[in-house]
Amino acid sequence: MSNLARMSCALLLLLALAPMQAWGQLAEKPSTFTAQRRGSAMTTSGTGSAARTKAAFLDSITSRAEFDGLARVYDPGTPQAIVHTIFVIDRAHGDRVYFINAQRFKLHEDFLRAQFLVANLDHKTIASYYDKPDRRFVFGTIGFHPELQQWLYEFWEGDRMTTELLTLTQRRLATTFFAPATFKTNSTQHEDVAHEAGLPMMTEAQIIGSRNFLPLNPGVAQGRLRLVVDIEAEGEDDIEATDIVVLQHVALAIPPVAGVITEKPSTMLSHVNLLVKGWGVPNAYVKNAFDALKPFEGQWVKLTVGNSGYTIVPAPRPQHLVDRPKVTRVRAPDLQQRGLKPLAQLRTASSDACGGKAAILGEIEEARRARKLTGVAPVPDGFCIPYAQYVAFMKQPEIRQRIQAALTVAGFEQSRAVRRKSLEDLRRDLIEMPADAATEASWTRQWQAQLGSAGAFVRSSSNSEDLTHFSGAGLYTTVPNVTRGADIPQAVKTVWASVFNFEAFEARRHAGIALEQVAMAVFVQRAVDSVTSGVMITRDPFDVTHQNAVYISAKRGIGIKVVEGRRVAEQSMLDVWSGAVRRLARSDEDSELKLDATGGVIEKPIDAANAVLSEDQVRALAFAGHQIKRLRAGVEQDIEWAINPQGRIVILQSRPYIERRVL
Repeated sequence: MSNLARMSCALLLLLALAPMQAWGQLAEKPSTFTAQRRGSAMTTSGTGSAARTKAAFLDSITSRAEFDGLARVYDPGTPQAIVHTIFVIDRAHGDRVYFINAQRFKLHEDFLRAQFLVANLDHKTIASYYDKPDRRFVFGTIGFHPELQQWLYEFWEGDRMTTELLTLTQRRLATTFFAPATFKTNSTQHEDVAHEAGLPMMTEAQIIGSRNFLPLNPGVAQGRLRLVVDIEAEGEDDIEATDIVVLQHVALAIPPVAGVITEKPSTMLSHVNLLVKGWGVPNAYVKNAFDALKPFEGQWVKLTVGNSGYTIVPAPRPQHLVDRPKVTRVRAPDLQQRGLKPLAQLRTASSDACGGKAAILGEIEEARRARKLTGVAPVPDGFCIPYAQYVAFMKQPEIRQRIQAALTVAGFEQSRAVRRKSLEDLRRDLIEMPADAATEASWTRQWQAQLGSAGAFVRSSSNSEDLTHFSGAGLYTTVPNVTRGADIPQAVKTVWASVFNFEAFEARRHAGIALEQVAMAVFVQRAVDSVTSGVMITRDPFDVTHQNAVYISAKRGIGIKVVEGRRVAEQSMLDVWSGAVRRLARSDEDSELKLDATGGVIEKPIDAANAVLSEDQVRALAFAGHQIKRLRAGVEQDIEWAINPQGRIVILQSRPYIERRVL
């Protein structure tokens, strides 16, 4: 065996055995509600210990051997397996602790029935054991977490703990369990109670923050592995769609590739992560990936990203590279409607002339006025510049000749580097070319009359984004906070020219969308000086079975930083079944973006000690998200939102959540 082969085998073994993301720690804890939703209890097995006990329970556990005799395992046989058992404290009988044989009883209530501890155990009674402060029983889980080298006890995320109940549990475990155990919180309510009780705790955010792996999109890919310091830097344009890129820095934009690994954590809902999920290629965060994968640089490999970990093995270059699924449907633009359309006139049908982004905002505002959408502020007013005006601009002979010259420059088809440079020059020229003078003047007049000359975001609304199988997230340009009438025409042409953004051009080529099919409408919308902003998805992006949830990324200030994804946003999830708000990550931002009175945005330092969103705000956002999902015929939504200075929720965009899985 060659040295390289030995190194590859050793590396593969290390990857398989390395401590991975502790999904067992984040899994829903045993409860009747979990069992009802999933149809069964969590996937578990016995410990395999020869010391298994036949007893239904123990009053105390005095050794690891006794614990193993009762315990079962979350996700047995995987690197994140956690040995655990469940326990009950009976407050009606001297706070007696029952450490339950979890190999015999899946749920606490199964044990209560088998031991005849209660006469009637209907749904209402069971619910009271998770909800009422004066409940008879306390239901908990205790286990050993090897990556933390700690014993942790915890409760189902929907359990409404109290200071008294938590203090009782800590006190009783201290006298009946052989090792010190720390409280692990599974909701923001648990965190609040632990603070009130003055008890040490381990939060979900702390656990996730210590991870060395996170599957951002499970999948399998074969390609050439490339180590990329900065994918946006000059000299990185030889990357091809068949490459698996290992990024040292989180990218703001990325052309289509076969797979992505980043060695720095980022926001799950960044534009790049949403694009990659839409492409259906594997994507993962791997700590120290550059060093770990250096032996594979330039080689053809097979990358597999699963929920529990990832593997990379050498693989031959395929004789025939398989094309990815092509987008076959792009709505033909309606070029008959040439006039500007205010938000109040936009409906779903308006997408034929104004694009889905603008049309859906009009539909959302109409639903709000009709009280079909409650709890949100009015959509910020704006107007659409329809496709017809873009097409008229692009059909000018001088512009057509300039575009043709850019697309036929020597080496354009063969080299990404040539394409990037040619498209950059083209965009600069297009922005400087005049549109019809009367047309440009009409934009400024509409901005003055309808928006009162207030700062406006000039945004894309094309027919080649927010499609059923093609997200287009972040591909086109938004010009933020235009405050001068003289700058409106240039901002509009900047958005038009973004049709030729390199990443947008590459993504459309990859998806089979021809340039002549593309039309760009523009939405000029009143700016919101957001106190907080972010993105939410109307389901759990990590777990396809967990659809009754809303996942929210949030940062202070204007939301540009959230979708860039270069710093970790605060990430929360509300589960509809449990009613619990879970804080999965805290924001690591030390600055925020705010509107500049002279135009554009400015960056200001902040004190990021406190949570970005309160529990009530998470619930309000989740409620708004589910209402919008219903308005959109039950299609899962990717929603950009803000909270304005008055504390009200503002919807800035809603589009289908695109996910293509290959596992």
